[in-house]
Amino acid sequence: MAWKVLITDGLESVGKDLINQVGEAVDRKGIDAAQLLQEVGDYHGMIVRGRTKVTREVFDAAKNLKVVGRAGVGVDNIDLEAAKEHGVTVVNCPVATSEAVAELSMAMIFGLSRELPRADAAMKQENWAKKELMGAELMGKTLGMIGFGNIGQLVAKYCSCMGMKVLVYKRTWDPEFVREKGFEQVHLDELLAKADFISLNLPLNAESKHLLNDEAFAKMKEGVYIVDASRGGVIDHAALLRAIESGKVAGAALDVYEKEPPLEWELVKNARVIATPHIGGQTIEAQLRAAEDIASEVVNVLEEKPLRWKIC
Repeated sequence: MAWKVLITDGLESVGKDLINQVGEAVDRKGIDAAQLLQEVGDYHGMIVRGRTKVTREVFDAAKNLKVVGRAGVGVDNIDLEAAKEHGVTVVNCPVATSEAVAELSMAMIFGLSRELPRADAAMKQENWAKKELMGAELMGKTLGMIGFGNIGQLVAKYCSCMGMKVLVYKRTWDPEFVREKGFEQVHLDELLAKADFISLNLPLNAESKHLLNDEAFAKMKEGVYIVDASRGGVIDHAALLRAIESGKVAGAALDVYEKEPPLEWELVKNARVIATPHIGGQTIEAQLRAAEDIASEVVNVLEEKPLRWKIC
C-alpha cells in the first residue's frame, strides 16, 4: 500500500526520502488548524513539531490516520487520550535533539554566570562596562537538576566536569540509579534550598505544571539562577518575574514559554533574563537526526515493524 504522510511543520529531506520509499511525504508546512481539519482525513500518517496542535477534533477528522510522529521530545501538543481512543499510535524521537538542548542549557548557564548578553549589549553601545560586570564562577557551585532524562543527564555530566556539585530531583525515587550516574538524588525541597543554579529538563504534565511557583521560589537561596530549556509551563512565569524583581532570583535563562510566542513580554524584556525563541533543538545535526529518527519510526508503524519510541 502507498502510504500518505502529512508533514505540517517542515522536515529535513532525509526524512522525506525515507517516507517516499514506502509512500508519499506531503509537505504542508505552516498549515493552519482549519485547513488541517479539512485535509487530515486523506492521510495515514502525520509528522508534527510543537506548533501543530493535534487535538481531539483532528483525530475525529482523521479517519485513515494510523500514526502521529512528533519530531522532537515533548508530546504535550498531542491529545494522547484521543489518540488511544481512535487507535492511533503516537511516537517521538527522544534522543535526536538531546545533545543540542543540553548544549544550549550549558550556554545559558555560562551566559548567566558571566552576564554575557549584558556585556555584549554594552559594547555595542560603545559602553566600557567592565566595573559593572561582576560574574560568578561555576567551580564549587551546586547545580539542582530537575528532571533526569537524556537531556538532564547530559547537563548534569557537563556541569560536573566544570567542578559543580549536582543534586538531582526526579519523580521516581531511585537513588541507586542516580548514584550510578555519579550524582545524588534528593527531594525537591532540599534541592531548592541548596542549589545555586537550577536547570529544568522535564516534560510538561499535570504533575510538573508550575512546579516552580511562588512557594517554590520562597524556598530557594538568595541569588539563585534558573535555566529552562524544557517546557515553559513548568515555571509560573508571573511568579518568576516577582522573584527576579525581589532579588531572590539573580537571573533566569528561558528558551520555552507557556504560549509561543509569549502573550506577555514583560518577563522576556527584564534585564536579568536571557531569552531565546525555543531554539533548543535548532542545530543542523539535531534536525538531521530528528528527521531520520521520526520518519523511520512513522514508517515502522505503517509497515507494522518493531518500534523504539512508542508513546501510546
